Amino acid sequence: MNDINEAAAGDGGTITLAAIGDLHVTEASEHRYRDMFAEISESADVLALCGDLTNFGKTREAEILAEDLRACTIPTVAVLGNHDYECGQPEEVAKILHGAGVTILGEQAVIVEGVGFAGVKGFLGGFGRGELGAFGEPAIKEFVDAALDEARKLENALRTLKTERSVAVLHYSPVVDTVEGEPPEIYPFLGCSRLADAIDRFDNISAVVHGHAHRGRFEGRTPRGTPVYNCATMVAQATLSRPYALIEV
Repeated sequence: MNDINEAAAGDGGTITLAAIGDLHVTEASEHRYRDMFAEISESADVLALCGDLTNFGKTREAEILAEDLRACTIPTVAVLGNHDYECGQPEEVAKILHGAGVTILGEQAVIVEGVGFAGVKGFLGGFGRGELGAFGEPAIKEFVDAALDEARKLENALRTLKTERSVAVLHYSPVVDTVEGEPPEIYPFLGCSRLADAIDRFDNISAVVHGHAHRGRFEGRTPRGTPVYNCATMVAQATLSRPYALIEV
């Protein structure tokens, strides 16, 4: 676990979190987000990027985003999304973003101004009674194992955080609430309840942010009542009239 801005940690005050997902940066997106990141730096204390940062996981796309992120002057944490895996080089995408000062969550958690941050990409699989179980063909069991592995990584990272307030950063949704608005037929492909199960094992989670469900709903809650925010740019723009969320933590 790493500390960012450790000198400011433990002051007991709230911080403003900016969260955004699904930028889908393409090779034609040069300088598209530079002004937005500068604006966010004036309004928030930390930025969380909720996956699908690139459109196809190409190194050039990551480089374009990294260049724009240099306009961001506040600590930035991120998880990758499914689009960032498309070219089969998520490690290279993560490396490029790390070079621009972004902390990629997953195997590590971080503390920013007294607030803990842990995150994973997450996975699909459905919600509640509609969640896919590990029964039948080996391919089904492998699929469910992938979802369980992401939930385990999230739980392990959250367990390292002893802060009074923590934030879980995801790409896939942990609850059905924030995917409502999408066609019901694709709900199982937008997230899974196993992520919420991991989150609800802890009492110090102040907020969960995610993306992926472009036509979903902005706010929801886990079964134990932890606030969940769908921060996909399309959802934030429709709900907040800006492409990112600002959340007090």
